[in-house]
Amino acid sequence: MKFKLTAQDPLSKARAGEMTTDHGVIETPIFMPVGTAGTVKAVHQRELKTDIEAQIILGNTYHLYLRPGLDTIERAGGLHKFNGWDGPILTDSGGYQVYSLAEVRKIKEEGVTFRSHIDGSKHLFTPENVMDIQRTIGADIIMAFDECTPYPCEYGYARRSIDMTHRWLKRCCDRFDSTEPKYGYNQTFFPIVQGSVYKDLRVKSAEAIASFEREGNAIGGLSVGEPAEEMYAMTEIVCNILPEQKPRYLMGVGTPINILENIALGIDMFDCVMPTRNARNGMLFTKNGIINIKNEKWKNDFSAIEDDSDLFADKEYSKSYLRHLIHSGEMLGAQIATLHNLHFYLWLVKEARKKIIAGEFYDWKNKMVKLLGQRL
Repeated sequence: MKFKLTAQDPLSKARAGEMTTDHGVIETPIFMPVGTAGTVKAVHQRELKTDIEAQIILGNTYHLYLRPGLDTIERAGGLHKFNGWDGPILTDSGGYQVYSLAEVRKIKEEGVTFRSHIDGSKHLFTPENVMDIQRTIGADIIMAFDECTPYPCEYGYARRSIDMTHRWLKRCCDRFDSTEPKYGYNQTFFPIVQGSVYKDLRVKSAEAIASFEREGNAIGGLSVGEPAEEMYAMTEIVCNILPEQKPRYLMGVGTPINILENIALGIDMFDCVMPTRNARNGMLFTKNGIINIKNEKWKNDFSAIEDDSDLFADKEYSKSYLRHLIHSGEMLGAQIATLHNLHFYLWLVKEARKKIIAGEFYDWKNKMVKLLGQRL
């Protein structure tokens, strides 16, 4: 993977860049739709490409390992062939899922033992086999196996956790560097900065991660319940340490406002389930604020979902009709709302990129932040 910076905002640390992978070029800043089990819920791959204009999507190591299983994915020729998406794919390492399975997992130096949420069967994830699993899934970008600490988290636990995460990282790198990709294209490895909301631990972790000199770096363990101000403070500290000439990925973030504020701090890549999950519950993100389409006020509003959008679904369907579909539990409602939210997220980062290149990002961001948080 190659990365080059193409522009820097004069009034913030926002930057525009290009990542080149064997499955295509990714223009940053970028939002990556989450395709947990080999699908971005409620949308076709064709819609991802032509309507949402996604440039890269995510797959989830934990879920794909359990179902459909590695044998099926390998027989298909990797996840790209299996799900029909021919653009870049990033896989997370399963660390976050293991974190969320607190009741059914045990963390040791060797790795993590856990029970499947599907059938209760017992499994072991180690830094080594998680590299092997992601090689088999066939992602363009592979993430390190780490421990994602909860919030709040005691200082002592967070310190011990980053030390183990760094030891695991060395094992991940050794395994990744001693193995080859399976499907004839290159794969890239990103380590992950941890450290909860403790400044000294974030500094220590960022310095350790930077010392591995991989092709990109990620920041994990944020957007797990901490106040937004804490997230921004930790992001700023880490971005000041991670090398400028490599992409920076803030994992699991977030709201449209979170994305703009973190772009201003120097983040290049984002992912979050919020636009898809909230869409299925009737929450729409728009340029002027947030719509809860379930509200009575939209019952007889026959205006387009978003007038000035270039998405067909935004222009062809009314707020009233979408409200009816969501209230009725019709699948089309989830599809339309998901298309809308993902299209909006991709529009937002694309617009941010344009403003960075034009040198106008900072003022535009401050104006947008005031609009995006409004409840319509």
